[in-house]
Amino acid sequence: MNQLFNDLFGRYTLPQEVKAKGIYPYYRPIESGQDPVVKMKGRDVLMFGSNSYLGLSDDPRLKEAAIDAIRKYGTSCSGSRFLNGTLDIHLELEEKIARLVGKEEAVTYSTGFQVNLGTVSLGSRNGFIFLDSYDHASIIDGSRLSFSKVLKFAHNDMASLEDKLSRVPADAPKLIVVDGIYSMSGDIAPLPSILDLADRYNAAVMVDDAHSLGVLGDHGRGTADHFGVTDRVDLIMGTFSKSFGSLGGFIAGNHVMLNYIKHNSRSLIFSASMPPANVAAVSKAIDIMLEEPERIEHLWAITDYAHKEFVRRGFDIGVTQSPIFPLFVRDTDKCLTAVKEALDDGVFITPVIPPAVPQDSVIIRFALMATHTFEQVEEGITKLDKIFRRLNII
Repeated sequence: MNQLFNDLFGRYTLPQEVKAKGIYPYYRPIESGQDPVVKMKGRDVLMFGSNSYLGLSDDPRLKEAAIDAIRKYGTSCSGSRFLNGTLDIHLELEEKIARLVGKEEAVTYSTGFQVNLGTVSLGSRNGFIFLDSYDHASIIDGSRLSFSKVLKFAHNDMASLEDKLSRVPADAPKLIVVDGIYSMSGDIAPLPSILDLADRYNAAVMVDDAHSLGVLGDHGRGTADHFGVTDRVDLIMGTFSKSFGSLGGFIAGNHVMLNYIKHNSRSLIFSASMPPANVAAVSKAIDIMLEEPERIEHLWAITDYAHKEFVRRGFDIGVTQSPIFPLFVRDTDKCLTAVKEALDDGVFITPVIPPAVPQDSVIIRFALMATHTFEQVEEGITKLDKIFRRLNII
């Protein structure tokens, strides 16, 4: 390796320092599907670190759909959607998604990250992009690639957003981008208030529903449906790696917007398309979500139960409104130690530490799936209760 690069990369030693303490929490191999109980080193572990909110990642029906698609189409499209990588099942899925989220048209990407990268980056040179300070990294990276000026507003703070909107030219193109459910804090964007400001200042609104689809709205249709404002939202983005148990993503909007995106979004045009197996799995997952509303009902039942239990036991869970629970620790070493001790005790949870968050916002992320039982949730919370008390976190 070039010595200059070797020296540059070699100065990054944080992972080695954490490993030396025996509390390194990343790249932990799982030997089974993303079920409520997974196999790790041959033993059973309760999974509370997955984004499979509907519990479909290991569903036999998705597996069969994926296998059937491989038999018919092979394992890869070997090209981008723009050229040779469009299958009939891509178009069928896009029509199904557009109907699901209430928009005229949708287009799929190979990952959700690519959606935000390729959509948010399309801002014009004289335009402005307004980002919530908690927006996902893919939104931030997309904005960095845009020629538009980027302005951040305080998380879910409408006064801050209006202050930023009021400072730019009235006739400039404006795009407000927010998460529906925020992946770490678990709270929901106040979409009606955001749309009111967008109307007042002539701005478009894009909602990232990565963590909202399958969770919010009628039959899991997302944040805009949850608030009854679908017709007022310009663009709805979603991913397939969470509730839909697959991989990929989409952007949905009107025909004019989608025509431009499909012919100018670089991460769509210059990336290989979703493999057939992933497309088929997503399509089957949507069918199951619509046919089995009891999944979402149970997800919310255990969410309400977990919320009450965490509060009763003295955990600081912030302002979460969803199946995502931020357990505030506010100390990196204690956080990583708690994650290790939890895994030793058969509970998989995930840490969120600097530089992703400030030191006073260090959390452990605890997330639920529709396939968790009340007993499993109780067991997980009880074990974390003992660990948190032992470490003087609560």
